[in-house]
Amino acid sequence: MSHKTDPVSIGRMNKGENNCITDVPGVHVGHVTLDEPLDNENGDYACTGVTAILPHNENIFREKVTAASYIINGFGKTTGLIQIDELGLLESPIMLTNTFSIPAVTQGTLEYLLKQNPEIGDTTGTVNTVVGECNDGYLNSIRTFSIQPKHAIEAIENAKTTPSEEGAVGAGKGMVCFGYKGGIGSSSRIVNVQGESISYTIGCLVLSNFGSKQDARIIDPSASKTNDEEAPTSDGSIMIICATNAPMSDRQLRRLSKRCSIGLGRTGGNFHNGSGDIVISFSTAHRHDHFAKSHTEVKTQVRDDHPVMNECFTAAAEACEEAIVRSLQFATATSGKRQRTVLPFYK
Repeated sequence: MSHKTDPVSIGRMNKGENNCITDVPGVHVGHVTLDEPLDNENGDYACTGVTAILPHNENIFREKVTAASYIINGFGKTTGLIQIDELGLLESPIMLTNTFSIPAVTQGTLEYLLKQNPEIGDTTGTVNTVVGECNDGYLNSIRTFSIQPKHAIEAIENAKTTPSEEGAVGAGKGMVCFGYKGGIGSSSRIVNVQGESISYTIGCLVLSNFGSKQDARIIDPSASKTNDEEAPTSDGSIMIICATNAPMSDRQLRRLSKRCSIGLGRTGGNFHNGSGDIVISFSTAHRHDHFAKSHTEVKTQVRDDHPVMNECFTAAAEACEEAIVRSLQFATATSGKRQRTVLPFYK
């Protein structure tokens, strides 16, 4: 669903202009959504999609950005995180999809990057594609592999700096949160540097697919008149993407990622045994030239002991919390396999 006026107010900090991860300068988001019955007698339905998050719209492989990941609970099937944690660099779009579509989306993203960079795997090294997932198998016939590599490429090519669509869109099409319709949500916060005329933006985008009604702390189940029964999410999962233009090292970005778990906990997420709760953070403040010749580099970064770091931590927690709320707020009633329907909490 398209961007809407905010009905909620979470935290004390000022929101970005559009209250979206794309408020971070240069960040692009694109979606491809599949919503169609499949040609069989089993009631199969394609209710799924792909979401792409780009730190900038130039050549990400050649101009990498600083990045980090943090695993809150590791029941997930991601690609690319070990190299991010080893080198502290992101060199591909961050892609989100359903659990069984990780291979197809990885292939499509790789095809996109190989076409853009003929030197990959030939005159230079290979490339690290980054893909995350949640299980949309209640509404989506996940065993049919509806997502194809071309859908990953389309999502990347669709990416824009305008406010991201939210709710049942892209990778969020078939997701369920607290027993209601979940999916894509996004939010942002402005961090002002004390005593200086400088500000930074912290933005979060989530793919929400976790929690039961009894866990929820952000909604009152008795107030909803839409769902007669709860759609199951098992232990559920969430992918959290945190972006900033604050100049941070990969170590600092990992610290920032940890604070997103505070926002998740405030909504009612309990990081269950079978949940994949994963954060990927990046900073757009620096570009790292793949073909740089110098054996040294000089970068600016915020000081850990400056008050701005605490403000960034607060911003990450607030933006994550509100992004989850917005994934519910903008979701619409969604039908999928075997004529199942999941209704939204917010009318």
